[in-house]
Amino acid sequence: MSKFLINKYQSLDVYTPGEQPKDMEYVKLNTNESPYPPSDGVLRAISDEEVSKLNLYPDPECRELREKIASLYSVNAENVFLSNGSDDILNFSFMAFCSDEREAVFPNISYGFYKVFGDLHRVSYNEIPLKDDFTIDVNDYVNVGKTVVIANPNAPTGLALSCDEIERIVSSNPDNVVVIDEAYIDFGGKTCVALTKKYDNLLVVQTFSKSRSMAGARLGFAVGSKALIDDLNRIKYSTNPYNINRLTLLAGSAAIDENDYYMDCCMKIMKTREYTKKKLKELGFTYLDSMTNFIFARSDKISGEDYYKKLKANGVLVRHFSNPAISDYVRITVGTDEQMNKLFEVTEKLLSEC
Repeated sequence: MSKFLINKYQSLDVYTPGEQPKDMEYVKLNTNESPYPPSDGVLRAISDEEVSKLNLYPDPECRELREKIASLYSVNAENVFLSNGSDDILNFSFMAFCSDEREAVFPNISYGFYKVFGDLHRVSYNEIPLKDDFTIDVNDYVNVGKTVVIANPNAPTGLALSCDEIERIVSSNPDNVVVIDEAYIDFGGKTCVALTKKYDNLLVVQTFSKSRSMAGARLGFAVGSKALIDDLNRIKYSTNPYNINRLTLLAGSAAIDENDYYMDCCMKIMKTREYTKKKLKELGFTYLDSMTNFIFARSDKISGEDYYKKLKANGVLVRHFSNPAISDYVRITVGTDEQMNKLFEVTEKLLSEC
């Protein structure tokens, strides 16, 4: 770092994105991207004519896309907030709803950005341990009296809480915001968006990166009470009101128009996920009951770190975490059947060498 970086940022432990090496061709199962391309309508929306309009600012209010999302989820447009990926919304949420006086709580094994955002904004936070089976103990968050942030389904475990469990948390903390990060909800979970009509302290955050094949477009949205959405807009308009570009807005709008295509892709991924679980079990792996587009798995025959490294050497990327509590595991993105078969082929070879 340079000598000019101010002191409060020098000690930041930054978020580490999934690696994207270019030294060889890899089967990429490490960043939870969809293996399926965007719909035809999305590709048509980004036309030469629209590209020629990049000299013009995008609509800062994102009216058309907000209205389409509102219609899809049976809420009002005033209840929808759009931003540059769900990470942007989570960042704004830490800025808006957390402070030294208003502590945040989230699981100690979860999306790594929560801790980074807490440190970045110098807010107090408490990481609550998961249970021994990696599930979230709802009782830890009932009447906690703090800003609650929960990924549901959780990452990297893939386990999900029910809407009834989420409602227990929300209803018991009426004076605090509860942020539910539903990045992976379309792969078998049940969204809690409907609860935002009942509780003014619930913010549900989703992304186009996973189930809608737009990780490279950077688009996320949140649903909540008008007051919460106004709070997020206050942060947005104080930083960058044009934080979603014209082409991404067009792509997002077309994706909502063709939502059936994406839900069909989710069904394909879920089918491949179950196939992958079966094959991993045959290979002697154990895994958690994922409700996402990834599987958190381990083997007694090879350590998580060695498995990750040897897969990489053989052209297959998965994600490994150094946290001792989960270092025996790897997180495997569910790709196409062909991609998973390559994983199994390499895995069989590696296990035969153990």
